[in-house]
Amino acid sequence: MGRPEVIRGWLPDRLAALAADHQVPGAVVAVLSGGEIIEAAYGVLSRTTGVPVTTDSLFQVGSITKIWTTSLIMQLVDEGRLDLDAPVRRYLPGFRVADEPASARITVRHLTCHTAGFEGDIFLDTGRGDDAVGRLVDRLAEVPQVFPPGERHSYNNAGFVVLGRVVEVLRDKPYAAALRDHLAGPLGLDHLATDAHEAILHRAAVGHVTREQGAAPAPAPVWGLAASNAPAGSLLSMSAADLLRFARLHLDQGKTPDGTRLLSATSVAEMQRRQVDLPYPTTVGDAWGTGWALGEWDGAAVVGHNGGTVGQAAVLRVVPAAGVAVAVLTNGGELLPLYRALVGEVLRELAGIRMPPPPEPPAEPRPVDPHPYTGGYQNRVVRYDVGADGPGRLWLSTTRRGAFAELGAPVERFDIVRLAGDTFISVEPQYGEHVTLAFADPDPAGRCRLLYLSRAVPRTGDA
Repeated sequence: MGRPEVIRGWLPDRLAALAADHQVPGAVVAVLSGGEIIEAAYGVLSRTTGVPVTTDSLFQVGSITKIWTTSLIMQLVDEGRLDLDAPVRRYLPGFRVADEPASARITVRHLTCHTAGFEGDIFLDTGRGDDAVGRLVDRLAEVPQVFPPGERHSYNNAGFVVLGRVVEVLRDKPYAAALRDHLAGPLGLDHLATDAHEAILHRAAVGHVTREQGAAPAPAPVWGLAASNAPAGSLLSMSAADLLRFARLHLDQGKTPDGTRLLSATSVAEMQRRQVDLPYPTTVGDAWGTGWALGEWDGAAVVGHNGGTVGQAAVLRVVPAAGVAVAVLTNGGELLPLYRALVGEVLRELAGIRMPPPPEPPAEPRPVDPHPYTGGYQNRVVRYDVGADGPGRLWLSTTRRGAFAELGAPVERFDIVRLAGDTFISVEPQYGEHVTLAFADPDPAGRCRLLYLSRAVPRTGDA
């Protein structure tokens, strides 16, 4: 395995070359190894202002916030104030979704590992006050149940809003205050913002969106998403180095560098314990723990999370056995190919492990009966239509809905072929990588009721 000083020598130039190749306006990367953080920055915070990115610049970390929310939950477990396997209603008596039996059964653990089963992309704007999170939880009563609690994985932003509300109630303070008081403050993080009003006091990145493939990313029309989704990742921003100082808490068994314990070693281990398998391997792993996504590279456990907001994207990967972590924060362009090249190289050098290669479509796809798959699948933020163009090849089109309808053009349509079983893959890369998806839960007529693209999307009645 290599030494951190070797990384320091090539990291800035490698970041710059990859960012330019993948139309990334601005990026910052940080690498933690041997307790030392190495950083590099590239590009501009906004193509409108041209202000350069520096290593202390703040980028939104998006859904990586979920690891912070889970850590706040596990602190309450450590204090004996919360049981992961208790129904959510023990802590939020008024919690309910449209399915009453499911509402009574859903546990805190279901929420932390995305197995609660209700539709999870609920981006309602409930204002910017301290009551924004609670007001969204109160409005979940009409949200449909897609599958029974615990049955399968389906990525669920609203579930983490509920977890954030549990933190607020048990701590008797707003989510942002709890995050500062119980994590950011004790960790000494001073390049972190819980909303736009704090972010503007720093060198803060602006997201850039791509309206169509091949076009240059342009500044997004808004900076962040609704405050109601803060515990899921709508607002939190920080420097890459501060993100790794948080990750170090999980490498150091819940202790800060000065020895203060913020999490028990038991809770750190529980967060990294496999809870549910994914239908197919993804860029973040093949299973979910309590908060963390879990993978295995060359026999070594890798935990991490991705994040995406309005034109900003982030990745965090941690190799506990090697004491190594890497964070990459960007404000537009194609993150995934940059991530694969840069993070893959860093972890080969410092942890001695190779990133699993991305899946590729078969050279000669086998014929497939389209009947189980064709039709429409829809939730509040996206509609997928699946059709057939002859034997062996299907196509999928995407139409964004709700909060995301105007933030960037969808992939209009791409061909998909069978990878294995009911799992399919795009014939051509989409924004830098082939898209994998799966169908599930066939009805008596053999037609799949669910399309899985990180979340389970139900078939529509008009299909």
